[in-house]
Amino acid sequence: EVQLQASGGGLVQAGGSLRLSCAASGFSFDDYAVGWFRQVPGKKREGVSCISSNNGRTYYKDSVKGRFTISTDNAKNMVYLQMNSLKPEDTAVYFCSAIGPGVYWGQGTQVTVSS
Repeated sequence: EVQLQASGGGLVQAGGSLRLSCAASGFSFDDYAVGWFRQVPGKKREGVSCISSNNGRTYYKDSVKGRFTISTDNAKNMVYLQMNSLKPEDTAVYFCSAIGPGVYWGQGTQVTVSS
């Protein structure tokens, strides 16, 4: 059974940093890309960042490039999203996801950036 458990959200002032963590189980990083999405009430869920362990390729939404960094610890089956220079518009519920033969979602973690 695929499970994704996100944590690390919270309340931070603009310009601050947070690191989101996602504990993954039930699948291999060799077979799935892993990533982070976010959603604001009333809006569609959007992709923030994604990484493929097979080739190391990463994707970042334009608005987070240079501020966010995605990484994995394959030995621990963990996915991280380091978020620096946070802005109020980064406020959302953040979800981790595994994308491959199937698509799986973890529960969200709330990130709130105050101005």
